[in-house]
Amino acid sequence: MQNLIFTGFNKQNVHKARLGHLKQQDMSFEIVGKLHKKFETENKTDTFRAREFVIEVEDGQYPQMVKFQCVQDRTSIVDNVNEGDQIKVHFDLRGREWQGKYFTNLNAWRVEAISNEAPAGGAAPATGGFGNDFPKASDEGSSASAVQADDDLPF
Repeated sequence: MQNLIFTGFNKQNVHKARLGHLKQQDMSFEIVGKLHKKFETENKTDTFRAREFVIEVEDGQYPQMVKFQCVQDRTSIVDNVNEGDQIKVHFDLRGREWQGKYFTNLNAWRVEAISNEAPAGGAAPATGGFGNDFPKASDEGSSASAVQADDDLPF
């Protein structure tokens, strides 16, 4: 059986837990899977919008279909990905009680497209989303020793 790893973040450290044994303090997770289905945005009220999508996560013999919800201004986060694309979903785990029934929602707040092909040179696959224009160390013209000589920072 393949282990599914969820990674949750907080400012102090990074937690990892196996599916079924989630021990998170801030209820923030991420998971990678294939976009199986995305639904249209629904206007639940005059001021509330929601959209759902489903990803397929390999889990041994039986793949898991996991449904996520995004609300308000986050309903567009799946606009730039297509069904069948490999994606990483960042989400919060939410639960509530209403009229004696209990509900659990996986509220997605970020989706990144993951490239299926490795770029030339053996580098790690690029991911979509924010921060991809960050310069690489090789983009800088000076050598590492020259940088250290000019570095007068106390740390």
